[in-house]
This record gives sequence, structure tokens and C-alpha cells, in this order.
Amino acid sequence: MASPAPLTPLSKLPDFDPRKVPVTGVDNHLAAVPRERLAPQALRLRFQNPPQWQPEIRQEPVWVVREPVPASVLIPVVVRSSPTVLLTQRTAHLSSHSGQIAFPGGKQDQEDPDIVSTALREAREEVGLDAGFVQVIGTLPVYQTGSGFIITPVVALVREGFALAPNAFEVEDVFEVPLAFLMDPSNHRRHSLVAEGVRRDWLSMPYSDAHTERFIWGATAGILRNLYRFLQA
Repeated sequence: MASPAPLTPLSKLPDFDPRKVPVTGVDNHLAAVPRERLAPQALRLRFQNPPQWQPEIRQEPVWVVREPVPASVLIPVVVRSSPTVLLTQRTAHLSSHSGQIAFPGGKQDQEDPDIVSTALREAREEVGLDAGFVQVIGTLPVYQTGSGFIITPVVALVREGFALAPNAFEVEDVFEVPLAFLMDPSNHRRHSLVAEGVRRDWLSMPYSDAHTERFIWGATAGILRNLYRFLQA
């Protein structure tokens, strides 16, 4: 049987704006992860003794046919009185996922000892996060993007006191979102669009801080949804 034809990535569709695609549902029927499970020691213990669970989203519709590319992202949980997740906004000129909210990360280099080292290196190169402030506590199952990247999400605790130096070529902005907000499905919106004869579904988690709305969607939202499933299991 022939493989289905590759699809155009959503972000490359004519006049596509994820913010303007109607919301088909909000998952406020699902319980938020209890606050006590979001504490640093509770997160460590969860990865040391993981529950039986399954990720909700494993693979996006394929839009590039090529050999899979190993990659990883760092999910940096900043240890504050209320933990936050450090995220970036990619610059608009990048060839893939331009302007989108993302975790620090990228493809594995031959020089990287392992996939966890890839995430730490990319975080240092993209935002200047010193690995001395980072404690890796575990990984989530791989997430395959439509562009052929096989992403291993690496979860880490980041102690306070770090300084950032974003790479201006790749990163337009760096900001933090409360972990409790991201782990509450009442903030998870569902979207659907039929394009090229195929229905495309995805999640968004728009977060408004004192200055602007951060529209989290795509692979970043999918990986965060899997983290929610892991912590809530």
C-alpha cells in the first residue's frame, strides 16, 4: 500500500493563523494536576517511580518524507514558590516553526554523548542556560513531528539564580508560564481544520501575562499535554 502524500504544515497554509481557527472544545471536564504533585520533590519522585500511563499524542501528520532525525527538547521547570516552565518564542525568519512558542532544543549532533546532552547543549546555545543550574529528573516518550524529528522531551528542575543570554538569531523572547496553568486542562483548547482534504486537529494553551498573549500550540502544546497525562496518571 502506498504511503499517504505528505501534507503542507499548518503554519505554511495560505493565510493560516492558529489564533483565528475556531475552538471546538475546552477540556474543563478533566481534573487539573493537584498542586502538591507540582512541587519539585514530588516531580522527582514521579519520575523515579513512574505510574502506568500512555502519552496522548505521539505523532503529527507527516509533511516531510525523510529519514527520522533524533532530537530533544528541554522542559525547564523553574523552582520558584510556584513552579514555572521556561519557554521561548522563535524568531520570525527561521525556516521551520518560525515565530512559534517552543522549548529550547534541537537535533542531536554527533558530538553529543546522548539525547539528554543534546537538550542541555541546545538550552545553553539558544538561551544561555548554564547546565550547573539544571537537574535532569527524567524523560517523556518520544514525540514525532510532521517534519520528521523524533523528539525526546527531557524534564529538568532549574534552580533560581540563573542568567540568560538568548541567541538573537533563533530566539525573539524568553518567558515563564506557571506550571499549574499548563497542567490544568481547562486551559487546553481543541482546534480542528480541514485542509487538503484531511482533518487536522491540535491543541492550544494561550497564556496572557501582564504584557501579551503567548499562544502555545503545535508540538509544544502536544508535549505539555503528554506531561499532563504523566503527572495526572
